[in-house]
Amino acid sequence: MSFAGVSLLGDGKAFGLSNSVATASGYHLLVINGYSRTKAAAPNGTVIVSLPFMVGGHCWCIEYYPNGDRPGYADSLSLYLACADKNVSGTLRVHYGFSFIDELEKQDSVHIRARRPDNFSSTSPSWGYRNFMKRDELEKSKHLKNGCFTIRCDLAIATTSDLFIKVPPSSIHQHISNLLVSKEGTDVTFKVGSETFPAHRCVLAARSAVFKAELFGPMKEGTIASVIHVEDMEAKVFGALLSFIYTDSLPKMEFDMVKEEGESQEVLWLQHLLAAADRYDLQRLKVLCEEKLCEHIDMSSVTTILTVAEQHSCHGLKEVCFEFLKTPANLKAITAADGLEGLTRTCPSLLKELIAKLAS
Repeated sequence: MSFAGVSLLGDGKAFGLSNSVATASGYHLLVINGYSRTKAAAPNGTVIVSLPFMVGGHCWCIEYYPNGDRPGYADSLSLYLACADKNVSGTLRVHYGFSFIDELEKQDSVHIRARRPDNFSSTSPSWGYRNFMKRDELEKSKHLKNGCFTIRCDLAIATTSDLFIKVPPSSIHQHISNLLVSKEGTDVTFKVGSETFPAHRCVLAARSAVFKAELFGPMKEGTIASVIHVEDMEAKVFGALLSFIYTDSLPKMEFDMVKEEGESQEVLWLQHLLAAADRYDLQRLKVLCEEKLCEHIDMSSVTTILTVAEQHSCHGLKEVCFEFLKTPANLKAITAADGLEGLTRTCPSLLKELIAKLAS
């Protein structure tokens, strides 16, 4: 998909960059800046329109209703793609989709073209979703950050081949993850504590430079036929690491305990998984752990998470911790509880860095 520009909506007006895409497919970004203000200023049935943008020789725009497009949908966001051509000649069959900017799996061109196309014409110039998402769901979701969220609209004008030939979405992730589940063709075994984990050398080597060196490089001596022992790591963490290698997704951990205990255990598990990702040079897993840990930063965890961020060179996670500590109320409460004493002993350089940030 080609980039067809970005519209920034603030105070009911749109501005930004509009691109013209000559190809039959493209995407436009709709950035909602100041969601609460926009919601308050646009009652039910009120539309805010993006900048016009060109895809496939036709002019398009996105119609955004912060409080729904009609009374029955006043608790929802409504989104529509509209053909803004002055005169629509005939019918345009268009595949399209709306997604939040972080929903990458919904933005692949194959995924978009697999959707049923709608017919855009002079009598039906717009199509979309009256109930794209409930407002209360959005307000609780990760998509809304600091009062802002971004919608991506992908569209592809259907060609003759699209009407008869459907390319299925990629299934390589599922096929590779099935290898781990079935254990077919495994040729290496890891022993972590009392548990063993069969795996495939080529998959591990393809995903991790550390595993590649261990299994095929100068370090491989003694690992051809024997079981490889992994020290200083819990079995559940190594299992999660393998799961990521085969699926490219952050695995979930189930907790059989009350919510508060489960949350503290998840924080500890994420810290260990981050350390394992750093150990095996799995950068995507490392960043996924950083992102998830940011959701758990509070008075009881911030200094521990900050220390982990420093030990494993997680710049983004460290900055989020510093921002939390820079809030006067948070800093006062943590200082009163001697929460910074641990930093003084383990990472005095972090305390100096925090003081420098507070002074700047």
